[in-house]
Amino acid sequence: MNRIKSFSAGLAAIIVSGAFFLVPFAFIAVTASKTSQDSATLDFSWPTDFVLWQNLKTVVASRDYMLIRAFVNSILLTVVSVAVIVVLGAMVAYVWQRRRSRWNWVINLVVLSGLIVPPAVVTTIWVLQEMHLFKTIQGLILVEVAYGLPFSILLFRAFIATVPLELDQAAMLDGAGPLRTFFQVIFPILRSVIVTVIVLQTVTIYNDFANPLYFLPGDQYPTVQLTLFNFQSQYLTEYNLLFTDILLVTIPPLIMFVFFNRKIVEGMAAGAVKG
Repeated sequence: MNRIKSFSAGLAAIIVSGAFFLVPFAFIAVTASKTSQDSATLDFSWPTDFVLWQNLKTVVASRDYMLIRAFVNSILLTVVSVAVIVVLGAMVAYVWQRRRSRWNWVINLVVLSGLIVPPAVVTTIWVLQEMHLFKTIQGLILVEVAYGLPFSILLFRAFIATVPLELDQAAMLDGAGPLRTFFQVIFPILRSVIVTVIVLQTVTIYNDFANPLYFLPGDQYPTVQLTLFNFQSQYLTEYNLLFTDILLVTIPPLIMFVFFNRKIVEGMAAGAVKG
């Protein structure tokens, strides 16, 4: 009897969760397949004319193929930012965990502040302007790295706490320096957490709308999220093209999340349970 109740509860949870995720995606796909007139009502109905392919071509070719340039910019932004976050976050967490001192509480306060304190947009813009990095991909990469590091450092530190200190000592007895010890001994052990950080930060940075809007304004370096402005205005919004753009932008992170979902859970559980 208990098994039947557990099975029924699990099945109900799956159905409810699936409805929350699949119904909005189905609405996006259906609206993206409609004509401009049919999509204006924003109702959940089957399109009278299935014009998804035509909408896809229109969206891709819009504003001199801005979406293609936006995909290139977003991929560059995401890959470089995530790479820096992974390497730098793992190194900071390793030093923080292994070298105990009376100043550890200060480091802990600084890292937690990065999670708690809201970003200061005006101040950040002023800093980027002084560095001549405002409205540049390089400046936005620095912003994404700064915002993504605190959470990643905490994940890495929780897992590194489970790695025996004897591994470090054995590597040093073999003549390895700190950098060699980290990259050849410690870093490969962090594989599950690295995958977790990569997937979470990739989805976060790729889907980021606010930071490119504030720190990378204009059409010179568009990102995929900012292309949503192409099909909406104060007086007229082409919902079929807007939802087609949303569909194109949503598919890559959705595929990545589906394929690496188990790795994310493993990495989070490893750091939580062992830490």
